[in-house]
Formats: sequence, C-alpha cells, structure tokens
Amino acid sequence: MIDAKKYAFSVRVLTAYLSDQSNPDTNQYAFAYTVAIRNIGNIAAQLISRHWIITDANNHVHEIKGLGVVGAQPLLQPNQQFEYTSGSVLATPVGSMRGPYTIVAEDGTFFDAVIEPFTLAVPQILN
Repeated sequence: MIDAKKYAFSVRVLTAYLSDQSNPDTNQYAFAYTVAIRNIGNIAAQLISRHWIITDANNHVHEIKGLGVVGAQPLLQPNQQFEYTSGSVLATPVGSMRGPYTIVAEDGTFFDAVIEPFTLAVPQILN
C-alpha cells in the first residue's frame, strides 16, 4: 500500500478553445490545456511518463503514451509545482481527456498521479 502522505501529487487543468487553429467545416476543433502538477507528498519525485485517454463526442477514443510531458521529466521537491501547456485536436466540438502520470519517488517507489476527466468544449456549446 502506497503511503498517500509520502507519495502524492495534485493536478489542476485549465482548458481553452483555439478558434484560430480550428476549422469546424472540416471537423477540426483545437484545444489547449494547461496542467499544473504539484508534489504534495513529503519526498522528491519525478514525472516519468504520461498516458492520455482522449474521447470525442462520437465516443472515438485516442490514447497517447509517452515519456515525460512536453519533452520534460520534471523532478519535483515537496510542494514544488511544474506547469506546462499542450494541445489536442478533436473531430467534435466537445470531448474529454483523462489518464495517469507515472511518477517515481527518490526512494524508487513508483505511483500514479491520476488526472480526473476534464472537458474540452467550444464555448457556449454545452449551455
């Protein structure tokens, strides 16, 4: 069992629709997402990999797995935060993303930082 006080990361995500990079006539909807990940545990740990599960409104699922995020594998001390912005293009004006980051603590313990589902949506499309 992983000690949640020792090994813990919080994740916050903000999204934005990129109208200038989208083309609704060809079903291309571009979104940016900014992720802030903070080490809320009491041991230094490094983000090793990501696994995104991206689902559009047609239930089409696209998975992305890879090392690090935006070319980095940040090592975060307790209470240190790393923030980055990336993007995704969907075939529908609404979709969602979720998935885990794999983290390794300085003592060699592996654990996941879970990113709960968040919505990507063209403004006012859900109102």
